[in-house]
Amino acid sequence: MSNDKEITPETLKNTAVPDDKDFISFSQIAKGKREVLLEHEGQLYRLRLTRNGKLILNK
Repeated sequence: MSNDKEITPETLKNTAVPDDKDFISFSQIAKGKREVLLEHEGQLYRLRLTRNGKLILNK
């Protein structure tokens, strides 16, 4: 399933997000950077935005 459409506030209005789920965009956590580090259960992960606009998660 490939969806290359840009997510905008208008498209989010038409997207079903369950009430019991939190939503956060990559731009909110990255704050203008292309890479963030995430910690989960003592392990460090790297979430990176590629030149093609895709996300890659590495341990």
